Amino acid sequence: MSKIDRINQLLKFSNEDPSDPFNYYALALEYQKLDSPLAAKYYNLLLSEHPTYLATYYHAAGYFAGIGNPKKAGQIYQKGIELATLQHNNHAKKELENAYFNFQIEFE
Repeated sequence: MSKIDRINQLLKFSNEDPSDPFNYYALALEYQKLDSPLAAKYYNLLLSEHPTYLATYYHAAGYFAGIGNPKKAGQIYQKGIELATLQHNNHAKKELENAYFNFQIEFE
């Protein structure tokens, strides 16, 4: 299946079930290398409309750091760490903390 086919399938799924954050998450990941503004759109949608979808935070923070928005990236890392703590997800918390530590070394 080509990248375009995957995107079309994910768009179909997101239209069928707009309450499922996974489809938007997968779209953001697919668009990261194809269409940066669309990746930003889907990350922002996830952060505002599905703020408890923990998987978003690691990739969204890395994405915003990579496009030159370190302030937003830092805020996303911090919120993700807080959310992982609230959800008692120690694995995600450690991944976010490690990524945030490396981010701070690079950007602060």
